[in-house]
Amino acid sequence: MVMRTNFEGPALLLGLIAERFASRGRGTIIGVSSVAGDRGRGSNYIYGAAKAGLTAFLSGLRNRLAAAGVRVITVKPGFVRTSMTSGMKLPPMLTAEPEEVAKTIYAAAETGKGRDVLYVRRLWQPIMFAIRSIPEPIFKRLSL
Repeated sequence: MVMRTNFEGPALLLGLIAERFASRGRGTIIGVSSVAGDRGRGSNYIYGAAKAGLTAFLSGLRNRLAAAGVRVITVKPGFVRTSMTSGMKLPPMLTAEPEEVAKTIYAAAETGKGRDVLYVRRLWQPIMFAIRSIPEPIFKRLSL
């Protein structure tokens, strides 16, 4: 169920949208992935694998559609304060409000230019770079 909801469904839908945008030669496609897809972790590896797949799909779609005039953006919100995360102790500097995520997505769509991959809270970018850089033997001993 997690793979269908977080990878298969979005990929199938975005693939259909991509064909329509490519035929008209313009448009912006925005896919919402996750920082959880940047590195497989034991605590949520199925969700992380689904989001990693979506991130790779969006990257491939971006490269395929670049010459067709279609822009593809990957948004990685990080933690978002929603009913799903209520009760969780979340780090305030890394936790976005739903309105913040929406504004980031809207701004990315409106500008028509900018980065291909957006972390809603920019602090996630160096954090995830560091996490991806940890050698696997060390990473296995961490509880992230």
